[in-house]
Amino acid sequence: MAKLNVTISADPRIDMMKFATMAKVREEAIQAAPAKEVSGVFPINENAKALHPDYLDLVVDSIIDRGEAQAKTFVLRRKDGAPLPYFRAGQYISLKLPLEGSFVTRSYSLCCSPKAALEGKYAITVRANPGGFAADRLLAGLKVGDPVISSGPQGFFYYEKLRDAKHVVGLAGGSGITPFLSLAEAIRDGVENFSLTLLFGSRDEKNILFREELDEIARVCPKFKVVHVLSEEEKEGFEYGFITAELIKKYAPEGEEFSVYLCGPEAMYRFLKPEIEKLGLPERLFRRKLIDVTKTPWDCEGYPQEARGRSFTILVRQGPQEWTIPASADEPVLVAVERAGIKAPSRCRAGECGWCRSRLLSGTVFIPQDNEMRRWADVHYGYIHPCCSFPTSDLTLEVPGEFF
Repeated sequence: MAKLNVTISADPRIDMMKFATMAKVREEAIQAAPAKEVSGVFPINENAKALHPDYLDLVVDSIIDRGEAQAKTFVLRRKDGAPLPYFRAGQYISLKLPLEGSFVTRSYSLCCSPKAALEGKYAITVRANPGGFAADRLLAGLKVGDPVISSGPQGFFYYEKLRDAKHVVGLAGGSGITPFLSLAEAIRDGVENFSLTLLFGSRDEKNILFREELDEIARVCPKFKVVHVLSEEEKEGFEYGFITAELIKKYAPEGEEFSVYLCGPEAMYRFLKPEIEKLGLPERLFRRKLIDVTKTPWDCEGYPQEARGRSFTILVRQGPQEWTIPASADEPVLVAVERAGIKAPSRCRAGECGWCRSRLLSGTVFIPQDNEMRRWADVHYGYIHPCCSFPTSDLTLEVPGEFF
């Protein structure tokens, strides 16, 4: 075996004696320093908490009644007057609501310019939803000065210049207009830099939500255009019928690449899916706000029809506590947990964010393909998103805690 000869030459710039006495020098410096409390506050951590808080204590600052559109805009501010986290136009916040002995979450898109956050305000708009559990209670009961607990800004329905074309065609229906109002205001305010042509579907003229705001932005901002599409009323100055591939082509920029953004009710998604496919867009140019969980899971591909209408039992475990609760096959697991008054984490309620991620210890569930957003490892090791999982047998579920 060959002998390895290594020669180490001394660097005159290094005084080796300093290394020998370094521990002694440090100890002397420590002893000579004044005795004072070490700060545990680090600016980078404080900035992270400000931008990505666990939750926000808000109060209702003002309320705007939207009249015949059957909606109200709630302007919110922080209870302690502190600044609000900045957000991307198109994002949402999730409200934690104590209703009738239960704790429920509902996500609402921010319908204001991101600049509003710099002024300490957020705005959300709630529209009437006959038969719904939360919306009508908020519209009837939420008053100026009332407290509201909210998450920080969430979601991915925003413009990204590395992915999206410089021109976006937005397709909105009903309360799906809210993120588009935020996007339009962001363009007007110079926060975002792209062109937006919005096709907004409403039943008739009186039901157009944000009519005045949208038309005013279009008047002062050349990068924004709105086209109102009425499904139940023929009227001059409006398109009539439903949004189709032909209507999209009519208003899309000719000879120019464009992205399509879609936000609206489930029926609109179902109708527009084949229409958008006709456009032949590459996948990167199509964005949709994740579809809400269906109210008719039995209409989804792969649903076990023998489960429809049945009732099951869920054993819920959360730390040392256990509850046995009833559940319907026709509603997501999260609804059953909330109805039982159990505080469970959730935000998007559509399978996207993973905030409600829980471990399924036994039993089976059905997850609509439109809401299946779990990681491979979660599928493999038995984790589900209760917000979009429908029970198809008795379950044992391990749910993480929610402490606010």
